[in-house]
Amino acid sequence: MKLLGRLTSINVRKAMWTARLIGLDLDREDWGAGFRSPQEPEYLALNPNGLIPVLIDGDFALWESNSICRYLAAKAGATALLPAEPQARATVEQWMDWQAGELNNSWRVAFMALVRGQPATPEAVAASVAGWNRHMRMLDQQLDKTGAYVCGERFTLADIVLGLSAQRWKNAPIERVELLAVEAWLLQLSERPGFAEFVGNGMP
Repeated sequence: MKLLGRLTSINVRKAMWTARLIGLDLDREDWGAGFRSPQEPEYLALNPNGLIPVLIDGDFALWESNSICRYLAAKAGATALLPAEPQARATVEQWMDWQAGELNNSWRVAFMALVRGQPATPEAVAASVAGWNRHMRMLDQQLDKTGAYVCGERFTLADIVLGLSAQRWKNAPIERVELLAVEAWLLQLSERPGFAEFVGNGMP
C-alpha cells in the first residue's frame, strides 16, 4: 500500500501513525505544497477534491484521512483500535467525525492566519481561537470523565486523530485555556510507538 501526501500534513501524519501502530510498513510519496500538485490530472483521477492524502491499495484508491485510518485498522483486524462491537465502534467513529468536522472547523481561521499567514481580520481570528478553546474544553471534559482515553479505558483510533489535533492546539501561537486532562492524556500518548515521529515532532 502507498500513501500520497507530504509528511508536514496533519492528515498524512494521522494515517502514518495508524500504520506504525498496527505494524504496517506503509510507503509514502510526497504530494502537496512544495512537491507535486494534487491538482494534476493524475491525482484528481484518484481524489477529485485535490486534497491529500490518498491511500492506494492495489487498484483501490481511498481519500479522507479518517476513512483511511479506519480502512487500515479494519484491514489489519486491529479491533483494539476500531472495535467490532457496534456501539463501541460507533463511539470511536463519533469522536473521529467530531474531530474532522466540529473541531477542525473551529480552528481553521485562527490556524490558517497565525501559522499559514492567510489574511483574516483580528475579530475573526479571536472568534476562531475562542471556538477552538471551547471545543478543546469539550475534549478535556470527556477525558476527565473517562479517566483514560477518549472512548474509555482503551486506546483507539479516536485517540490517534484527536491526539494530532490536540498537539496542534498545544503548539499553536494562541492564548490557551488550561486543560489538565488533555495534558495528562498527551503525556500518555507520547509513550506510544511513532508519537515522536508523527505527533510530537514540532510540525504544526
